[in-house]
Amino acid sequence: MENELNAWLSKIDSCIWGIPLIVLILLVGAILTIQLKGIQFRHLPEAFHFMMWKGKGKGEVSSFGALCTALSATVGTGNIVGVATAITAGGPGALFWMVLAACLGMATKYAEATLAVRYRSIDKDNHVLGGPFYYIERGMKEKFGGSFKWLAALFAVFGCLVGLMGIGTMTQMNSITSGIQNFFDPKKANTVSLFGSNYSWTIVIAAVVITLLAALVIIGGLKRISAVATKIIPTMFAIYIISAVYVICYNGANIGSAFDQIFHGAFSGTAAAGGFAGAVVAEAIRNGIARGIFSNESGLGSSPIAAAAGKGAFPAQQGLVSMLGTFFDTIIICNLTGLCIVSSGAYKVKGLEGFFVTDNAFRKAFFFAPDVGSFLLMICLTLFAFTTILGWNYYGTRCISYLSSGSKKAIIAYNWLYIIALAAGPFLALNSIWTLADIVNGLMAFPNLIALFSLSDVVKKETDHFFDYLKKNPYKKKKQQKICAEE
Repeated sequence: MENELNAWLSKIDSCIWGIPLIVLILLVGAILTIQLKGIQFRHLPEAFHFMMWKGKGKGEVSSFGALCTALSATVGTGNIVGVATAITAGGPGALFWMVLAACLGMATKYAEATLAVRYRSIDKDNHVLGGPFYYIERGMKEKFGGSFKWLAALFAVFGCLVGLMGIGTMTQMNSITSGIQNFFDPKKANTVSLFGSNYSWTIVIAAVVITLLAALVIIGGLKRISAVATKIIPTMFAIYIISAVYVICYNGANIGSAFDQIFHGAFSGTAAAGGFAGAVVAEAIRNGIARGIFSNESGLGSSPIAAAAGKGAFPAQQGLVSMLGTFFDTIIICNLTGLCIVSSGAYKVKGLEGFFVTDNAFRKAFFFAPDVGSFLLMICLTLFAFTTILGWNYYGTRCISYLSSGSKKAIIAYNWLYIIALAAGPFLALNSIWTLADIVNGLMAFPNLIALFSLSDVVKKETDHFFDYLKKNPYKKKKQQKICAEE
């Protein structure tokens, strides 16, 4: 039965994540990059400046807080497990396509956040209402006339499903508990029988603890999620970057070969999964882009929900800050993971998949104490996944709020379903979970990409307005914050 389910889900996944969607994601990113004259490259320094901007706009959290909330949802198991899955399935060349898509994705994420702030509103309780459902409904109506609420509602439905069945819950919890079991009870010496199968006690305990901790934060809403994210995100970044750089340095003699495998595999295909089958270029492209999008979410429309709450005084200002999410997530974190895997040759080891591929690379590098490498990776995976759980709960509640016109009962019901899905995650088949996550991710992208393509001229107008303002009021001047705040 499980094999039949996997086969059925894989067919659906292949249809959704086929050439049309991949081309659409890359095409929108390329169009925005050209239209905005490579804003993600030319104005990267400004993005870092405004990331720490102290001015006050009309949002609920600081620009940095909004970025950390978005990063909490994007930096997750995809950065460790997803990269490994892409490379084992599509060969080292998948990493090249992952990074290329991310470069274009920075422009996409800039546009998403800019539109989210442009069309946001504040409700009677001073909560920000913003995200793709609002720029789809309001922006497209403003440009074309007529009602596009059906398209906005479609996005919101898919967003709820991604939270419950995709990125937000089951994949994260499954990866957390697998990592913890791999470290504390790799041979399943202590098991308990549940749901007709035997599970390690470490999985059961971890599931209970993580679910309870997540529930406590979720109850606090956006401000508590943002507060937790701003503390955890910098710490987990530091731990992982230092650890990964060490692994790469340990395999320093193989770095040249690793880059050769990545570039060669991107255009001619290389053997993957231990040499069992040649990974054709199409498979490298598909896996690299699909897993990259799963990780950084550029084009999916999730991160602008957090960006809308930022206190950036201009839509384009928050757009600059938000595009750093893709930069940090994929160009830095995913790249480091990929180089660890390829330089160590871990992706060639037979019988390993997902987390265990990256774990193998870390254990090899920490040869003097392999358990130290596994422990560091487990801690990073746990932190990555836990923050993603929190971030996606916020996204899901915003989606359900839009669909229910702000019904508090609907939000409470969604939160309970979310917590139940978290608790169930460790006890479901890994392959089915990842495939289901890919499916709902792809479905969510379609309405968002349509809106981005349709409203690209609005993004251009907001961008020109902001940089014209900066020419007259250089942000290096101390008065900049006051002027932006008044604006």
